[in-house]
Amino acid sequence: MEQNIFNREHLVNTIPDVKTWDVVIIGGGATGLGIALDSVTRGYKTLLLEQVDYAKGTSSRSTKLVHGGVRYLGQGNIDLVREALHERGLLEQNAPHLVKNQSFVIPNYRWWEGIYYTIGLKAYDLLAGKLSLGKSEHINKAKTVARLSTLRQKGLYGGVVYQDGQFDDSRLAINIAQTAIEKGATLLNHFEVTDLIQNSKGKITGVEAKDTETDQSYFFDANLVINATGVFSDEILRMQKKDAKKSIVPSQGVHLVFDKSFLPGDDAIMIPKTDDGRVLFAVPWHDKVLVGTTDTNLDDHSLEPQAQEQEIEFILKTFNNYLSKPVKRSDVRSIFAGLRPLAAPKDDSEKTKEISRSHKIIVSESGLLTITGGKWTTYRRMAQDTINKAISLKRLPKKECKTENLPIHGAMPTEDRNQHLYIYGTDQQGIADLIKENATLGEKLHPRLPFSKAEVVWAARYEMARTVEDVLARRVRALFLDADAAMKMTEEVATLLAKELDRDEAWKVNQIKTFTELARHYSIDYDAVPA
Repeated sequence: MEQNIFNREHLVNTIPDVKTWDVVIIGGGATGLGIALDSVTRGYKTLLLEQVDYAKGTSSRSTKLVHGGVRYLGQGNIDLVREALHERGLLEQNAPHLVKNQSFVIPNYRWWEGIYYTIGLKAYDLLAGKLSLGKSEHINKAKTVARLSTLRQKGLYGGVVYQDGQFDDSRLAINIAQTAIEKGATLLNHFEVTDLIQNSKGKITGVEAKDTETDQSYFFDANLVINATGVFSDEILRMQKKDAKKSIVPSQGVHLVFDKSFLPGDDAIMIPKTDDGRVLFAVPWHDKVLVGTTDTNLDDHSLEPQAQEQEIEFILKTFNNYLSKPVKRSDVRSIFAGLRPLAAPKDDSEKTKEISRSHKIIVSESGLLTITGGKWTTYRRMAQDTINKAISLKRLPKKECKTENLPIHGAMPTEDRNQHLYIYGTDQQGIADLIKENATLGEKLHPRLPFSKAEVVWAARYEMARTVEDVLARRVRALFLDADAAMKMTEEVATLLAKELDRDEAWKVNQIKTFTELARHYSIDYDAVPA
C-alpha cells in the first residue's frame, strides 16, 4: 500500500533521517507556512514546528479578504498597496479553488462620496495592472438598492463598486502545508518549541521541541532558525535573550457572523469611514455574512483572544447604521477575535491604524531571524523576502525563489461555488470516494451546516487534523459559522476521530469537554449557553 505522506507517524519517523536542517521554522501560520514552502522549493532541507495547529492563531481569524488594502491607499501607502495587489493576483492564479473574485459596494450617503471613491478606486485598479480583478464603477441609487436589498435607503445617493479577492484562510493554510510536504519538507503540528539551542558564542545552532501528543522531547540541529510566531514572537526572542526589546504590538480584530438573510446578494459592503475612522466590511462567506473588523491595541496576547463588549457593540451599531432591517445580538451565529502582530513602533506616538502593516525582518545577534507584521495577502512575498534576507546574510547558499507561479495543493479552476465542497479543489474526488466506500459518511454533521462525516475522516487522514477543534475550527469552518451547531456536532466528530486516530474512550470524553468549553466563547452570550 502506498505510504500516506501526510500521516503523522510517518512524518515523525522521518525526523532521524536528517542530521542538520538547513532551515527550521517556528510557527505554522500564514507566514511560517509560506516560508516552509519557499524554502523547500528552493531545495533547502526544511522543518516547520507548530505548537498547536496550522493557522490556530491569527491566520484563521482574518476578514477572509485577499486585498491590496483600499484604506492604505487613503493613507498614501502606494508601495504596500501595489505589492499586495500583485500578490492578490498571484494567489488567485495559484489557488483558484480558494480565492474568488468578490465585488464590493461602497454605499454613498454624502453627495461628494461618489466622486471621491470613484477616483480613489480608479487608482486602485491602475495599481493592480495586468493582475486586475475588474474595473471599479460608480452606480446610481436604484442600482445600489438592486444589488444590496437590505441597505438603508434614506439619504442614499448611490454607490461605488470595485473588485477584490475573498478566500478561506485556514483552508489555504492547510493546503500550503500539504504542498510543502509534497515538495519534501517536514511539517509537524502539535509540536512545541521549548528552547533555542545556543553554542558557547551565543549563536543559535538549533531548537529543542516537544511532541505534545507523546511528551517526547527532540533536539533539532539547524543552520538557520526562523521565528514566524506572530503575536508570540517576543516569547521566542526572549528564549535567546532574556531582555530582548518588544517587537510586537498585538492589535485585536473582532468579527461577528450572521445568517445570509442580512446581506442576501452576492456583493460585499465596504464602509470606509466608520464613526471612529476605521473600515468595516460585511462579506458573504460560506452562505453566511461576516462583519468586522475592529482595531484595538492590547497589552497582552493569548491563543484564544476574547472579544470585548465595546467591540461587539461597535460592530452591531455600525452595521445597523447601514441596514433597513437591524441585527440584534441574538442574530449572531458566531463571534471570533484575532490578533494582528503589528511591528512595534519606535515611539509611543503611533496609533494602531498607523502602526506599520508592512512586514519587518529582525536579525538578532544570535543569528535568529524573526519576521513580524504583514498580512495574509502578502504571505508569499514575506516568505521570499525572509529567505532572500538569509541568503544575503550568507546563512544559506544562493538559490532562486520558485513560488511565484507554483500551484497550491487542490488548485483547479472553480466557477461553481454553489456546493460547499468546491473549497477542496482536486481533493473533492477523494471525499466522494470515501462516501462511495461507506455511504454513512455522506451524512451531514448538523442540519444547519453542509459538512459531512466524510470530511472529518478526510481531515484526519490527509489534512493533519488531530483534535475535534482542528476539524471544526480549521478544516471545516463550523465553529466560525455557527458556534451552536458546532457544539452539537462535537460528539459525532470525536467518535469519528477516535476511530481514525485509534484513540480510547477517555480521549474522546476529554475532546468533547475541551471543545465544548472553547466553543462557548464563540457564542455571543456564552454565559447564557447551558453547559
